[in-house]
Amino acid sequence: QVQLVESGGGLVQPGGSLRLSCAASGIIFRLYDMGWYRQAPGEQRELVTTITSGGNTNYADSVKGRFTISRDNAKNTVYLQMNSLKPEDTAVYYCNAKRGAFNSWGQGTQVTVSS
Repeated sequence: QVQLVESGGGLVQPGGSLRLSCAASGIIFRLYDMGWYRQAPGEQRELVTTITSGGNTNYADSVKGRFTISRDNAKNTVYLQMNSLKPEDTAVYYCNAKRGAFNSWGQGTQVTVSS
């Protein structure tokens, strides 16, 4: 049974930082492309960033230079380091695992950027 469990969300002031983690189980983690998506109230879920099994990364223009995705295959975990946070980064952040036709989501973690 595949499980993706996000953690690390919370309330942070504008300009602050947070690090999200997503621990995966039930998959051969190193073979999967991993990603972070987010969904703000009333909005569609959108791509934030992805990292392939080979370590190649891709970022949405809105987070380039501020967010960094990384993975630790020994710990079956993908991370999202978020710096210089803005109020418009407020959303529920979801972890995603993808390989071929397989696509799985975590339950999400809330990130709120507010003073």
